[in-house]
Amino acid sequence: MFIHIGNDNVIQSKDVISIIDHSVVTSSSIMEKMIENRTKQHKVFGPTDEVKSVVVTSEEVYYSSLSVSTLKKRASMISTISKLDDFSDEIEQSY
Repeated sequence: MFIHIGNDNVIQSKDVISIIDHSVVTSSSIMEKMIENRTKQHKVFGPTDEVKSVVVTSEEVYYSSLSVSTLKKRASMISTISKLDDFSDEIEQSY
Protein backbone atom coordinates (compact mmCIF):
# COMPACT_ATOMS: atom_id res chain seq x y z
CA MET A 1 0.00 0.00 0.00
CA PHE A 2 0.99 3.62 -0.43
CA ILE A 3 0.86 6.67 1.84
CA HIS A 4 0.59 10.23 0.55
CA ILE A 5 2.93 12.14 2.86
CA GLY A 6 2.27 15.57 1.39
CA ASN A 7 4.30 17.78 -0.93
CA ASP A 8 3.48 15.52 -3.91
CA ASN A 9 5.31 12.57 -2.32
CA VAL A 10 3.81 9.10 -2.16
CA ILE A 11 5.75 6.25 -0.60
CA GLN A 12 5.17 2.58 0.05
CA SER A 13 4.04 1.97 3.61
CA LYS A 14 6.31 -1.07 3.90
CA ASP A 15 9.36 1.15 3.38
CA VAL A 16 8.61 3.49 6.31
CA ILE A 17 11.02 3.06 9.18
CA SER A 18 10.04 6.07 11.24
CA ILE A 19 7.94 9.23 11.23
CA ILE A 20 9.49 11.84 13.49
CA ASP A 21 8.43 15.30 14.62
CA HIS A 22 10.73 17.86 13.01
CA SER A 23 11.49 19.55 16.34
CA VAL A 24 12.90 16.26 17.64
CA VAL A 25 15.10 15.90 14.57
CA THR A 26 16.56 19.38 14.93
CA SER A 27 17.36 18.77 18.59
CA SER A 28 19.22 15.51 17.95
CA SER A 29 22.80 15.63 16.70
CA ILE A 30 22.57 11.99 15.57
CA MET A 31 19.48 12.70 13.47
CA GLU A 32 21.02 15.85 12.03
CA LYS A 33 24.12 13.86 11.03
CA MET A 34 21.98 11.16 9.38
CA ILE A 35 20.06 13.78 7.38
CA GLU A 36 23.30 15.52 6.46
CA ASN A 37 24.69 12.22 5.11
CA ARG A 38 21.49 11.53 3.13
CA THR A 39 21.58 15.08 1.75
CA LYS A 40 25.11 14.51 0.44
CA GLN A 41 23.79 11.35 -1.27
CA HIS A 42 20.88 13.36 -2.78
CA LYS A 43 18.35 11.23 -0.91
CA VAL A 44 16.45 13.96 0.97
CA PHE A 45 13.19 15.12 -0.61
CA GLY A 46 10.59 17.76 0.09
CA PRO A 47 10.67 21.46 0.92
CA THR A 48 12.59 22.56 3.97
CA ASP A 49 10.18 25.37 4.84
CA GLU A 50 7.06 24.60 6.88
CA VAL A 51 8.37 21.16 7.82
CA LYS A 52 6.33 19.47 10.53
CA SER A 53 7.63 15.93 10.28
CA VAL A 54 10.37 13.81 8.79
CA VAL A 55 9.65 10.43 7.23
CA VAL A 56 12.58 8.03 7.20
CA THR A 57 12.55 5.09 4.80
CA SER A 58 15.18 2.46 4.16
CA GLU A 59 16.71 4.55 1.36
CA GLU A 60 15.42 8.14 1.59
CA VAL A 61 14.38 10.89 3.97
CA TYR A 62 11.30 13.01 3.24
CA TYR A 63 10.35 16.34 4.75
CA SER A 64 6.60 16.67 5.15
CA SER A 65 4.38 19.64 5.87
CA LEU A 66 1.91 17.24 7.51
CA SER A 67 2.02 16.53 11.22
CA VAL A 68 3.09 13.21 12.70
CA SER A 69 -0.47 12.55 13.88
CA THR A 70 -1.90 13.11 10.38
CA LEU A 71 0.65 10.76 8.84
CA LYS A 72 -0.02 8.21 11.57
CA LYS A 73 -3.75 8.34 10.81
CA ARG A 74 -3.06 7.84 7.12
CA ALA A 75 -0.81 4.87 7.86
CA SER A 76 -3.47 3.41 10.19
CA MET A 77 -6.11 3.75 7.49
CA ILE A 78 -3.86 1.86 5.10
CA SER A 79 -3.40 -0.87 7.71
CA THR A 80 -7.15 -1.09 8.30
CA ILE A 81 -7.95 -1.16 4.59
CA SER A 82 -5.44 -3.94 3.95
CA LYS A 83 -7.13 -6.08 6.61
CA LEU A 84 -10.58 -5.77 5.03
CA ASP A 85 -11.92 -8.70 3.06
CA ASP A 86 -12.15 -8.24 -0.69
CA PHE A 87 -15.68 -8.93 -1.90
CA SER A 88 -15.28 -7.33 -5.34
CA ASP A 89 -15.49 -10.67 -7.17
CA GLU A 90 -18.76 -11.54 -5.39
CA ILE A 91 -20.24 -8.15 -6.22
CA GLU A 92 -19.32 -8.48 -9.92
CA GLN A 93 -20.86 -11.97 -10.09
CA SER A 94 -24.17 -10.74 -8.67
CA TYR A 95 -24.63 -8.34 -11.61
